[in-house]
Amino acid sequence: MSSTNIILIRHGETAWNAERRLQGHIDIALNGEGQRQAEALAAALAGERLDAVIASDLQRALQTAQAVAGARRLPVRQDAALRERCYGGFEGLLYAEIEQRFPREFAAWQARDIDALMPHGARQAESFRQFYARSVGAILSWAEAHPGQSIAIVAHGGVLECAYRAALGLPLETPRNFPVLNASINRFEFAAGKLQLQSWGEVAHLAPRALDELS
Repeated sequence: MSSTNIILIRHGETAWNAERRLQGHIDIALNGEGQRQAEALAAALAGERLDAVIASDLQRALQTAQAVAGARRLPVRQDAALRERCYGGFEGLLYAEIEQRFPREFAAWQARDIDALMPHGARQAESFRQFYARSVGAILSWAEAHPGQSIAIVAHGGVLECAYRAALGLPLETPRNFPVLNASINRFEFAAGKLQLQSWGEVAHLAPRALDELS
């Protein structure tokens, strides 16, 4: 079977990203900077072949994907399995507030206990192991559906982290010591049932000069 080229993208910035407030499944839109990042991203990818654009159904990812798909007149196909990890009762709180209100659960999260669960809030929290299986499974499913094609998948920081770990075979317990940047371009190939990392963290299109040209 032919390989699939995947451009994996983290959504543009939101107000909650800027203030370090945990979003999870809460549906937050892009802020002004995020919208500019999405436009710059679309311009950077304008000359590349894309056969399909897929996104998480949360609007920050969907808005970013619509910028990429718009000029190509491609539909954006939505997949809830590409959502960020569900953090339960942590969602909507600043990191400092989480540490204060839930010190034991916060410590387990920071220690990378991959089976630890956050307290449930409006939604039931996922362990990191559960989230990894969901998000990587979704990426592989879309790749398998597009052999020999090039696809863009717009998702969230945690989803990108999981893809990076899957491609490099990194244990889930190890620290995230690699950047996961808003509106970044990250390239993978899917072949023989496996993800292979081609490049990571392309952000030249987000340099101030590049963004100023879109103003």
